[in-house]
Amino acid sequence: MMMEGNSARRKFLKFTSAGLAGAATGAVIRPAHGMPSGAASLHYDVRAFGAKGDGKTLDTPAINKAIEAAAAAGGGIVLFPPGTYLCYSIHLKNNVNMSLGPGATLLAADAPAPGASGGYDPPEPNAWDKYQDFGHSHWHNSLIWGEDIANFSILGPGLIWGRGLSRGGGDKVLLDGVGNKSISLKNCHNVILRDFSILHGGHFGILATGVDNLTIDNLTIDTNRDAIDIDCCRNVRVSNCSVNSPWDDGICLKNSFGLGYARSTDHVTITNCYVTGGYEEGSLLDDTYKSIGPDKAPRNGRIKFGTESNGGFRNITVSNCVIEACRGVALESVDGALLEDVSISNLTMRDLVDVPFFLRLGARMRGPEGVPVGQLRRVNISDVVVSNCASRQATIISGIPGHSLEDIKFSNILVHHQGGGSAQDAMIAVPEIEKVYPDPNRFGPMPAHGFFIRHVKGICMREVEVKYAKEELRPAMVLDDVQSADFVHMKLQHASNVPMFSLKEVEDFAIYQTRPLPDTHLDKAQQQTL
Repeated sequence: MMMEGNSARRKFLKFTSAGLAGAATGAVIRPAHGMPSGAASLHYDVRAFGAKGDGKTLDTPAINKAIEAAAAAGGGIVLFPPGTYLCYSIHLKNNVNMSLGPGATLLAADAPAPGASGGYDPPEPNAWDKYQDFGHSHWHNSLIWGEDIANFSILGPGLIWGRGLSRGGGDKVLLDGVGNKSISLKNCHNVILRDFSILHGGHFGILATGVDNLTIDNLTIDTNRDAIDIDCCRNVRVSNCSVNSPWDDGICLKNSFGLGYARSTDHVTITNCYVTGGYEEGSLLDDTYKSIGPDKAPRNGRIKFGTESNGGFRNITVSNCVIEACRGVALESVDGALLEDVSISNLTMRDLVDVPFFLRLGARMRGPEGVPVGQLRRVNISDVVVSNCASRQATIISGIPGHSLEDIKFSNILVHHQGGGSAQDAMIAVPEIEKVYPDPNRFGPMPAHGFFIRHVKGICMREVEVKYAKEELRPAMVLDDVQSADFVHMKLQHASNVPMFSLKEVEDFAIYQTRPLPDTHLDKAQQQTL
C-alpha cells in the first residue's frame, strides 16, 4: 500500500509539472502526453468559465465555478492567467490548487453601499465571539476562505490586492457584505501558501485558525494591519517571507477562543523572514522603501506571541530573522495559556520603536471563567544584535505577584540603544497592571536602560552587552522579586556613580566575570545596588 501511494504521488508531481508548462485555453487542459487520461491533476482556466480579468467585471461566479469543477473531479489546478480579477468571496475546496500566474491579480471589490445586497459572504454566527475581536471570530467575510477542507494550496507569483477590504476596528461588528480578510482558513489541514504577494490585506492578510500542517513560504505582504496570524494551529512553517505592517503586527502567533474551546499553537518554526513597520504601504512591494513616520503610523511590525492566549504556545522556534523600524519580539500569556519551550536565535534588530524583547505573564483572562493564570517558562534567546533602539523603556521580563516566569535564558546578546535616561527615571516604580491588554507602552518609562526583570524564578544571562549613545543615569539591570539569577561575562555600560544592578527582594543572585564588579554571590538582597 505504501509503495502504491508513493508511486501515485510521483506520477502526480511529474504530471503537474508537465501540465503547467502546457496550459492552454479551455475549461480543462488534458494531461501531458504519456500520462494516464484518468489522472486527477487537470487544469481549469478561470477564463474558460467566464472570468474576464479586466478589473471591471465581477469574476467571482466564474472563479467559484472553476474551483467547484476541479473539486468535483477529485482535484485539480485552477489557473489564473495574466489579468485583474475583481472578486467578492472565493470559496476554497478540497484538493484544489489556486495558481496565480505571472501578471495575475486578485482584486478585492469594494463593499456594496449600506443596505444594498451582495458583496462578501456574511460573517457566520459564533457563540464565542465575545472572547476575541470581531475579526478573529468570523472567517467567511473574506476575499478567499476555506473551512473544514484539506490538501489545497494557493501559489504565486501573482498578487492578492485587498483594495476593497475593511481593516476592521477591535470589537466593532461589520455589516453583511463587508469583507475584512484576504485569506481566511478555519479547521483545515495540509495547506500550502507560497510565492505570491498581498497588498493592503485588511484586518488580516492571512488568518489561519485551527489549521494543521501549514506551510507559508516566500510571501511578500505589504499591508494596513496584521500580515500573518497563526491561531490555534499545529505543525506550521513560516519561512522566507517579507512583511511590512506599519499599523499592526507582522507575524503573530495566537490562540483565541474562536473555535469554542482552548486549542494550543504548537510545533511552529519561523525562519529567514524580514519584518518591518517602517515603510509606507506598497513601498516594500515596489522596492521604493518610502519611510513612514510615527505621525502616520505607530510602525508596529514585529513578531509576537499573543495577545489572544487561551490555549497555549509550545515547541516554537524563531530563527534567522531581520527586524527593522518596528517593535521588538513579544511573548505574551495573559488569558491562561501555557507558553513554554521556545527558542529564539540569530536575529538582527535595528531602529526599534520600543523594547527589543517583551516577555509578559498577565491575568487579563479574556475567556471563560474559572481558568487559572497561565505559565511562561523555558525560553532561550541567543545570538541577537540590536542597534539604535528606543530608550524610553528596556527589555521587559515580567510576571505578576504569585505567578513568576521560569527558566529564562539570554546569551550572546548585543543591545545598542539611544540612551538619555535621567536620575529621576531610575526612581520610577513600575505598575503591575496585570489585568489589562499587555503592551510595553502601558508600563510607562522603565527605571532600567537594559533589562527590567520582575517576578521571575530562574534567569541566566551570558555574554550580554548593553551600550548607549547618550549618557544614561539609570542602572542597566533592575531585578524585583527574582529568585535564582546568574549573570556571566556581562558588559553593561554605565555612567560614573551609577550602579550596574539594582536589586529588590532578590534571592540566590550571582555575578561572574563582569568587570568592574568582583565575582559575587548573594543569598538574599532586600534592597541593594552593585
